[in-house]
Amino acid sequence: MSFWNGVRIMLSLFVLAALTAGAAIAANADDIVGVWFNGEKDAQIEIFKCGGKYCGKIVWLKDPNYPEGSKDGIPGTPKIDHHNPDPAHRKDPIIELQIVHEFVFAGEDRWKDGRVYDPKNGKTYSGKMTLVSPRQLDLRGYIGISLIGRTATWTR
Repeated sequence: MSFWNGVRIMLSLFVLAALTAGAAIAANADDIVGVWFNGEKDAQIEIFKCGGKYCGKIVWLKDPNYPEGSKDGIPGTPKIDHHNPDPAHRKDPIIELQIVHEFVFAGEDRWKDGRVYDPKNGKTYSGKMTLVSPRQLDLRGYIGISLIGRTATWTR
């Protein structure tokens, strides 16, 4: 085998590997559907289809009830959305609370134009999501432009 034949084979293998790696990252729209742990692993969020978009709700909490000595609620009772800016929703339970709203699949591994509600502070942020791998979803919440915000990594 000549030197140039070896180079051609190595180059072909490199191109094939690059194309295969790109295909492994590309996602289908429904690849985010399912249950994810938040970054702290103290909650699970189920991502589901809502119309042609994607939404999510809290389906599990490590500590679903207020602990002894809590200033946020009555000890032993289920945690509620007491920071909600709408007084009519301040008694809504945290479990089953929708916190991910109306994300649109943007192609490849990205979802955009959604909103994320943080029940810890009662604020809603613009959001975008990136499926880093089948087991890792990065959710970015921001106000205004995405450069000013925070990214949470969810896993399954």
